[in-house]
Amino acid sequence: MTQTTADGGAPAVELEGITKRFPGVVANKDITFSVRRGTVHAIVGENGAGKSTLMKILYGVQRPDEGTIKVDGQLVNLHSPSDAIAAGIGMVFQHFMLADNLTVLENVVLGAEKLHGIGDGARREIKRISDAYKLDVDADALVADLGVGARQRIEILKVLFRGAKTLILDEPTAVLVPQEVDELFDQLAELKDEGLTVLFISHKLDEVLKVADSITVIRRGTTIDTVDPKSVNARQLAELMVGSELPSPTTEESTVTDRVLLKLDNIALGSGTGRPVLDDISLTIHAGEVLGIAGVEGNGQAELVEVIMGMREPSSGEVFLGDIDISDWHVREIREAGVGYIPEDRHRHALLLEAPLWENRILGHQTEAPNVKGLLIDAAAAKADTERIVKDYDVRTPSIFVTAGSLSGGNQQKLIIGREMSHKPKVLIAAHPTRGVDVGAQSSIWDHIRDARREGLAVLLISADLDELIGLSDTIRVILRGKLSGEFDPDNVTAEDLGAAMTGAGEKEASR
Repeated sequence: MTQTTADGGAPAVELEGITKRFPGVVANKDITFSVRRGTVHAIVGENGAGKSTLMKILYGVQRPDEGTIKVDGQLVNLHSPSDAIAAGIGMVFQHFMLADNLTVLENVVLGAEKLHGIGDGARREIKRISDAYKLDVDADALVADLGVGARQRIEILKVLFRGAKTLILDEPTAVLVPQEVDELFDQLAELKDEGLTVLFISHKLDEVLKVADSITVIRRGTTIDTVDPKSVNARQLAELMVGSELPSPTTEESTVTDRVLLKLDNIALGSGTGRPVLDDISLTIHAGEVLGIAGVEGNGQAELVEVIMGMREPSSGEVFLGDIDISDWHVREIREAGVGYIPEDRHRHALLLEAPLWENRILGHQTEAPNVKGLLIDAAAAKADTERIVKDYDVRTPSIFVTAGSLSGGNQQKLIIGREMSHKPKVLIAAHPTRGVDVGAQSSIWDHIRDARREGLAVLLISADLDELIGLSDTIRVILRGKLSGEFDPDNVTAEDLGAAMTGAGEKEASR
């Protein structure tokens, strides 16, 4: 029986009894909730709770084993994303699906050429949608030249271009600075005012409470409750999600020593098109120190990591590990010398998604114990050590033989951190280590970084989570247009101060 909303109409989306099983695990069990038309409805739950599976079912990527889906009161069978789009459901994924070498217009019309053509008709429709929802999108801009906030607006425009009335946003604020988050929330308000419905998946409970009209909590694959954000706070939501209090990324007393483990001197990296990607970068990290780097994506932090890891050779300047110049070393030499690496994009640079967990444990450490015996891979030892990592780092999986792609994002990340920490690195390069993970996994990762710091590890922490940077770092610097700011003291700086410095809007001088 279809429910009715407060205004007497059918819910925009209604799920009843949704169950989905995979070998060895029940991802969704009897999920039931409804979403009112013209509202922002948040879905929260820890990694592995079943949120992603549920959204894939609603977007037609996967079929439920049991249960029904209704859209505007009508029963629908979603066999593919095309069926979902036809039913007025669109999805913006956490990992953007845009081609950098195409323009905005070309990205938007790709796969939807029949709707408005590929020329002036499509351009007019893009402008109409952009103006109507204040998305500020230029149809002729090259995607490669756009920042992360603009890319997200293009993804939203893509689903609106296809006629979506209900939008699923998966972790939409994970890569945004505070000012961009505020802009996104303004855009969500515009969507609501036009009668559109938004399903908002997030781990950031303070943001959920700020933007949502209703919140459904999922734990271990089933719906626990749907609550009014006015009636709960972040700690109560966290308890509903994971049965424990909301963690905070605070460090203890300083463990910084005077022993330099990583030093960059006047690093420059040319772009070939004018302004350098990295411009005279110098930094020093000591044993027991976490140096945090804040910055809007696209300002050189990814290239900085690639220079340190040997993936790019700098145009000028030197990189020192201890007192050894490693500027012209290869990646493998740098890894073997004791540099651990948590990449910002775990799917592209940290995992083989179709390979089992134990093979992923070997990645990046193919020449090191326990993965090798002589010149050959020691599969038995690698499997045994993977079992240890799964246990020590609370990687939730039915076995070490399932593929990495079958794990939730948080469990993938815990596997990567376990792998890197298992080789007792001297320096850890951690790029967005808690992006897209829930409060439970986030707390676990913070604990591992704190433990490593206490034991004398030097950590370069690059993050878009400003509270994380402030809580974990001994020193913070901002990267903007390839240049590093002076030092900010985490004890005195606010997220707003950093956000202003990251966008170039801040007049406030960093204390040196």
